[in-house]
Amino acid sequence: MSRRTPKLPSWLPVDPYILALLGTVGLAALLPASGPGAHVASGASTGAVALLFFLYGARLSTREAMDGLRHWRLHVTVLACTFVAFPLLGLATKGLVPFVLTPDLYNGLLFLCLVPSTIQSSIAFTSIARGNVPAAICAGSFSSIAGILLTPLLAAGLLGNSGGGFSADSLLKIVLQLLVPFLAGQFLRRWVGGFLVRNKKVLSYVDRGSILLVVYSAFSEGMVRGIWHQVSVARLGALLAVEAVLLAGMLALTWYGAKRLGFGRGDRIAIQFAGSKKSLAAGLPMASVLFGPQASLAVLPLMLFHQMQLMVCAVIAKRRARDPLAEQEPGEGAVREGAGGERGVRVAG
Repeated sequence: MSRRTPKLPSWLPVDPYILALLGTVGLAALLPASGPGAHVASGASTGAVALLFFLYGARLSTREAMDGLRHWRLHVTVLACTFVAFPLLGLATKGLVPFVLTPDLYNGLLFLCLVPSTIQSSIAFTSIARGNVPAAICAGSFSSIAGILLTPLLAAGLLGNSGGGFSADSLLKIVLQLLVPFLAGQFLRRWVGGFLVRNKKVLSYVDRGSILLVVYSAFSEGMVRGIWHQVSVARLGALLAVEAVLLAGMLALTWYGAKRLGFGRGDRIAIQFAGSKKSLAAGLPMASVLFGPQASLAVLPLMLFHQMQLMVCAVIAKRRARDPLAEQEPGEGAVREGAGGERGVRVAG
């Protein structure tokens, strides 16, 4: 009698990359970079982030971005959810300090609300749910571009000095480390675009490796400074509960709000998935610049929210795909089964 290997439920995507992130945090806890090693790790992290945003810029098709502007109402709606509704909800959690959240966890939660939307997972989930995939591609791309400027500006206004010594120098670092490489990638795209397409799989490891390096550097600095002693298991549980309420609120707002605005089913799906999620890939590098030594605590809410949004949105996408209306609205840019892959969503952002 053969034994069947136990498998995780199909609606519960445990992304191997999340396991790699957790492993990196564990490595930083056991073997944190200190002394000269910390300087090497910090320098390597800075270079990796610049490379990451250069690749973002080189991959984004300017023609596709311009074509997507024709659906401006949808994109404005997603941007409003990402950079207006989310920050307002984040500010509302201020009343939970210090009884539920510590000031540092609140700052991290508020920073989470300022981060741009995802690209890869928004596209994948929209495809699975048979929504407007081209709209999800453009919405995620526009959000990422806008976030390079809006996230640090919002952080300056809402976090101020509580964001680890945020200053004009931090804005300059954001421009030099994120925006300049992104624009360089856009400028050089005509020469390097073909190479990136041919080596897409290999370069995906560069993306993820860069983020892992940022995580290791940030958490190593946190370990050396002993800031992890400030967080208890009860506080982490409270943070997860607050984030669950935040995610549920945004999922409801994007779905029913889009309906009130007159969007069709395919567009509502794109708005829900692009407007309710936050990018780990964009948020981690920004946090390392904005928060400095406090970056490890600042990115903790984002890391937890990232896995939560993957799990919840996977369930929603599967149910949307089984919706009878999915077969009745084929004209909204929906991509049929197989385009996004129904098995496992593997994303870095």
